[in-house]
Amino acid sequence: MTYVVTENCIKCKYTDCVDVCPVDCFREGPNFLVIDPDECIDCTLCVPECPAEAIFAEDDVPTEQRDMIALNAELARQWPAIIERKEPAADADEWRGRSGKRALLER
Repeated sequence: MTYVVTENCIKCKYTDCVDVCPVDCFREGPNFLVIDPDECIDCTLCVPECPAEAIFAEDDVPTEQRDMIALNAELARQWPAIIERKEPAADADEWRGRSGKRALLER
């Protein structure tokens, strides 16, 4: 099983999770992070670190966001690894917890 970044990360892109990942499985896009399912070791360390509560075990991804599993895998093949924490988006706190952000995902 792997962990999956869901819609809650879009436009927030907090990187607290990156700091604790022992295998550098996070990939960075313009306004979203994903987890490379081939690199994730299911350690769970990232889950409590995410201020947006955007990371779920694959089996626990909410039904309406199950497509995020495939999206993480797809984008992980395209985006570069992020191996150190960065500042979140300037307006991250304003976007945290909002629903309906999927159309705002930048590839």
